[in-house]
Amino acid sequence: MRKFKLQVQVTADGYMAGPNGEMDWMTFPWTDDLNAYLDALTKPVDLIVLGRKLAEGFIPTWAAAPEGEDEATVAWMNETPKVVVSSTLTESPWENATVAGGDLAEAINELKARPGGDMIAYGGGTFVANLIAAGLLDDLHLLVNPTAIGSGMPVFPAGAHHRMELVEARPFECGIVALHYRPKR
Repeated sequence: MRKFKLQVQVTADGYMAGPNGEMDWMTFPWTDDLNAYLDALTKPVDLIVLGRKLAEGFIPTWAAAPEGEDEATVAWMNETPKVVVSSTLTESPWENATVAGGDLAEAINELKARPGGDMIAYGGGTFVANLIAAGLLDDLHLLVNPTAIGSGMPVFPAGAHHRMELVEARPFECGIVALHYRPKR
């Protein structure tokens, strides 16, 4: 079965966005050591999984080749097939993307059962919280930025304990620390 991993940037106090979706707290530019880590993380990936809300900005942004991004990353983001998980879309308005609807767990487990390399989720808050709450992720890669914002959209849904095993903690020159966890099942 394919491995399904999450990569998400978070604040030191555990938020993936500010109270109004702000993401101006992220640390840039990234350093070569962090870029090498992310290259290794995405090398076995052959499917990107997104929630609809994030897909609406993510896919067009990468298709426009964002300024400052290297050509290899832009090419990988555009050429890697995507599945957009949505309860409102029935077909994809984007090139190289399909839509999976219905029950989240059933959709993800069907994707995991297909042959292929790893799958990676990039999140919007609701989508990530639902993946975590349903226990669908095999690995969580939290890129902890050296910033605290006090309130916002948490990575982990409230009301439940999420026990995890630390696989690796790695600091980078830019101040970001990658925390790689596996859920304890």
